[in-house]
Amino acid sequence: MQNKLLEVKLLKKIYGKNEGATTALNGISFQVLDGEFLGIMGSSGSGKTTLLNCIATMVTPTEGHILLKREDISNLKGSRLARFRGNQVGYLFQDFELLDHMTGEENILLPAEIHKLNQKEVGKRLKDLADYLEIEDVLQKFPSQMSGGQKQRVAAARALIVKPEILLADEPTGALDSKNSKRLMEMLRGIRDNYGTTIMMVTHDPNAASFCSRILFIQDGMLFHELRRQLSEESQNDFYRRILEVMAQLGGGSANVL
Repeated sequence: MQNKLLEVKLLKKIYGKNEGATTALNGISFQVLDGEFLGIMGSSGSGKTTLLNCIATMVTPTEGHILLKREDISNLKGSRLARFRGNQVGYLFQDFELLDHMTGEENILLPAEIHKLNQKEVGKRLKDLADYLEIEDVLQKFPSQMSGGQKQRVAAARALIVKPEILLADEPTGALDSKNSKRLMEMLRGIRDNYGTTIMMVTHDPNAASFCSRILFIQDGMLFHELRRQLSEESQNDFYRRILEVMAQLGGGSANVL
């Protein structure tokens, strides 16, 4: 039986005050299991990215709690917060966020250098990740010399170099064509399968979402619906069709459960 890795409890995030206040998250609660590939879907403005940024400690919740292995990360400060960001969470951005003046290898190793991780272990992990993500040939190139797919795979290696407890991915296929999107998603699923990395991904793309084992649909900052893929009997195409059905209900504002 899988253990709970992450617990989100009654999380609220309100931007602004009084008449100008906007509620991005409205008391959402859920759990993420160790080794799970969880997708987060919803329309623009539903609170998806705010949720991810709260878990990454880039945004401070207004109310509620986020527990990683039973530790409340929403209250972390100072060196404990730095350790969390450096060792327990990886973040994969839509627009790569690579540093232009650094090579692929330098970009990947940057988090390990900042947090002073063991160089021998980091070197081995770099070799493993570069081989798996098929980026050995761009390690000495600068981002301007890479394709979009190569940039995103370099960014994925950078997020994974610290061996995080959980990888947070915000629309990781948003800047890629369909071929590179499929390739990246296959690799992310392989990272989960082969390395046991827990992945939580925000996406609007049902094709990308079909690679997940479970999907949470968010509407107006609250949980709207949940889908689980029946891994032993349900094909990826069948799961994709179920995702489309829920997305249609989201568009219509229905609260029915499929």
